[in-house]
Amino acid sequence: MKTLRLVGLVAAAGLALTACSGTGQDDDGASGNKKDFTYAVITHSSSGDAFWDRVKSGAEQAGDDYGVTVQYDSDPDPAGQSQKIDGAVADKVDGIVVSMANPDGLETSIKAAVAAGIPVVTINSGVDRFQEFGAITHIGQSETIAGQAVGQRLKDEGLSNVICVIQEAGNVGLEERCKAVGGTLGGKVENLQVDGTDDAAVQASITSKLQADSSIDGVLTLGGQYAIDAVGAVEQAGSKAKVATFDLSEDVITNIQDGKILFAVDQQPYVQGYLGVTTMYLKDLNGNDVGGGQPVNSGPAFVTQENADDVLEYAKNGTR
Repeated sequence: MKTLRLVGLVAAAGLALTACSGTGQDDDGASGNKKDFTYAVITHSSSGDAFWDRVKSGAEQAGDDYGVTVQYDSDPDPAGQSQKIDGAVADKVDGIVVSMANPDGLETSIKAAVAAGIPVVTINSGVDRFQEFGAITHIGQSETIAGQAVGQRLKDEGLSNVICVIQEAGNVGLEERCKAVGGTLGGKVENLQVDGTDDAAVQASITSKLQADSSIDGVLTLGGQYAIDAVGAVEQAGSKAKVATFDLSEDVITNIQDGKILFAVDQQPYVQGYLGVTTMYLKDLNGNDVGGGQPVNSGPAFVTQENADDVLEYAKNGTR
């Protein structure tokens, strides 16, 4: 919530810049002319993903707040995502916000955008390589830091045999999370690859794994909707495994309240979308470099039974 208040201050500052000039006189903005900016937000999400719906909502809200055009598009295939970046460059947009789940697959297109004079901000994934590609900054969470924190929490809960459910094949950020969890858990962490586009298949895969190994005492999912699948799998398998997850939804929070999910790690996707557009807007309007060339952390923040009630009202609005 502190981060959201910060976003509000940034938004207010940006709007204030549009209202007056350094002389105290009314003006068209710090740039003195163009404000009809167009920004392309291009992510690697699949359709129907609740997490990315929040990223999109944040980006579009920023567009409404600043009076700029936000064009949101996505493709889980790196080749398809690259084509969309190339298309945005051809359209001569004023800035590109992009997630880099597969940096190698996007490198050529992102560098081409930068070479064409179009500023780029990366969000969600790509923190280790955004500088190499010439992006202004990265907005998201360190997967290593978040994973280590989760591993310690699971260890404190007494868990020692955990499956880490990966819903997107080839997503280096998700793999980094699971690896970091194993680094602090001190027990066994086994990756379980599932098809994140099919919740029934996700639940079936987790159920099968739990039935095959009764010693599994923890299920860690890397997306909120898959935590709900995991809760169903634990019940179906008759397992005593405890569920924890990255990312939120209203259902995740109610399950935390009911004690069916230990905790959720919130990297605040709405903030990633909102600040991505905000960074572009301030760059164009006033020449600002948000982050000073360093990543801006949107998480991790933990949601437990202790603070679930406070977060729930925002989750109902679709912003957490």
